[in-house]
Amino acid sequence: MFAGTTTIRAHPSYIDAGIKHVRDIVMPVLADIEGCLGLSLLIDRGSGRCIVTSSWRDEASLRASEGLIRMLRDEGARMFHGATEVARWEIVALHRDHRTRRGACCRVTWIQVEPTQADCVVHMWKTTSLPKVEELDGFCSVGLMLDRATGRGVASLTFDSAEAMDSNRERVDSIHTEMARGVGARLVDTGEFELAIAHLHVPEIA
Repeated sequence: MFAGTTTIRAHPSYIDAGIKHVRDIVMPVLADIEGCLGLSLLIDRGSGRCIVTSSWRDEASLRASEGLIRMLRDEGARMFHGATEVARWEIVALHRDHRTRRGACCRVTWIQVEPTQADCVVHMWKTTSLPKVEELDGFCSVGLMLDRATGRGVASLTFDSAEAMDSNRERVDSIHTEMARGVGARLVDTGEFELAIAHLHVPEIA
C-alpha cells in the first residue's frame, strides 16, 4: 500500500478554516476515487505545519489520482494560506492497538538512510522498535513509511492524548535513536501534532 503526503506551512490563523476545507471538500472527493483508503490531517498550531496524508491500495491508484490531487492541493494551499511540499511513500508497517480517540496526538520522526538499507530499517522496526513502542502508556497506533528510491522514511506514533505524548517523549526518542544507530540512519526531524482528522482505512501491516 502507498501514501501521498502534502505538508503545508500554513498561516496559524487559517488552520481552522483549512481543517474545515479538508473535512468538507477534500474527504468527500477522495472517498469517490477508486483505490483510495482514506485521509488523515495532522496540525501543529504553533508552527503552522500541517500534514495531509492520503492512503492508496497500490502505487497505480496513487499515480492515477495525481491530477485531481494536484487541484485539491492547490485549493488547500489557498485555504491554509501556505506553501506545500509533496512526497510519495510506501506504507511498510502499520499497527493499531485501538482506534483513535478525541484529543489524540502524533509524534512524527523523519529519517534518512542509504536506499540499500531500506529492508534493514523495516526489519529492525518490526522486530526491535515496535515491541517497545507497544509498551508505552497511552499508545494508540504506529506507522512506518519509506521512499525506497531516496532512503527517506517517516514514523508516525499516535497517542491517546497530548499528556501521553509528553510523558513518553524521551522514551520515543531513545527508541528511534537506537533504530537509527542499528541501520546507520540519520534522524532528520521530529514534530508533534494534533490529530485533527483520522479517517485512514489501511489494514494492519505486520
